[in-house]
Amino acid sequence: MAAESDARSADPGRKNPAHPAFLELFFDLVYVFALISLAEKLANELTWTGAAQTLVLLLAFTFIWALTAWSGDTLDRARSALQVQFIGTMAASLLLAATVADAYGSRGLLFASTYLAIHLGSSVYLMLVVREPVQRRRCSRILFWEVVAGIGWIGGAFLGDTARLVLWAVAVGIEYAAAALGWPVPGMGRSRSEEWRLAGERLSERYRQFVIVALGVSIFAVAEAFSDSDYRAPRVWALVVVFLIVVLMWRIYIYRAGEMLTEAIAKSTRPSLLGQSAAVTHLIMVAGIGGAAVTGTLVVDRPFGETPPSWAVVILGGPALFLLGRGVLDYTVFGRVSRSRLAGLVLLGGVAPVTYLLPPLVVALLAMIVLALVAVANLLSTRLHPRTAAPPALR
Repeated sequence: MAAESDARSADPGRKNPAHPAFLELFFDLVYVFALISLAEKLANELTWTGAAQTLVLLLAFTFIWALTAWSGDTLDRARSALQVQFIGTMAASLLLAATVADAYGSRGLLFASTYLAIHLGSSVYLMLVVREPVQRRRCSRILFWEVVAGIGWIGGAFLGDTARLVLWAVAVGIEYAAAALGWPVPGMGRSRSEEWRLAGERLSERYRQFVIVALGVSIFAVAEAFSDSDYRAPRVWALVVVFLIVVLMWRIYIYRAGEMLTEAIAKSTRPSLLGQSAAVTHLIMVAGIGGAAVTGTLVVDRPFGETPPSWAVVILGGPALFLLGRGVLDYTVFGRVSRSRLAGLVLLGGVAPVTYLLPPLVVALLAMIVLALVAVANLLSTRLHPRTAAPPALR
């Protein structure tokens, strides 16, 4: 059986799995904890600096998740050797998530070294156990750029908060830019689309699961905040409003571009490019859903009173980011952006100037109403004008 598994892994023509492996779903449990840690960090440090720090950490976690999701199409997870690498990445990611709260403090070096160990260790290990030359070259290119980015990660770990933030932001920017360009290396070229062999059904399922993880984290955050409260009526209403915000985000996501991403990837002649575009759009949406998690913590804790500007940015900015990412997903799948997304962004922008006059619960209620209007417009538009996947810009 092991020999047959190795043969399948070495065979470039083998069929890709149509659905994520159970091990990948198990892997996502670590990212539940990671997103909860990031939401708690932002809620406790709700400043521009705190938001920037949290964004850099989110980009780092997402990059690990995305590489793991993409590699699932080209690596046979039934092989014991590859399962060892996968579980090792999962364990290191758990340690990484545990350091989030103090990543910009005394645990900066632990965070940076663990993060690099995941990338460098995975690349070296796969170069040793994977037999396909194409996949080895891909790992070599990723390894090169992770060494370059590692200078910023390790260098930042030895510096103070501001310098650390700048260097880590540059490092994660290098990683994303290298991935977007195909990890070009002198003498080796860049990664080609055929190296990934992305399966539309499987990859779109992985993206949907990532969104579900983020939605679950938001529900957990608001429920935890409510369980720590005195259960009075205003907090009950806050719980209901934030829960409905999360439900509406789910509804807007899944109907219908979220369902048709599989077809769009299958139709595309450049599935890897479309897969990368979808990864970015889902990152934006997950960031917006994370804003809902922070909103739940804030609004349930203090439903009434004045709304500080930083609170308003989170309460309205979460849905705005979500609609922005959802609009880009529309373009990826259908080749156009739904007007309801743009209208929702305009309405959220119109609410922003008066938030200082309103209590947090009312601001959250207005955000919920905007999302409800977008969801209704979606439903009506889809019934009147059925669409098929058509991503001409990414073919």
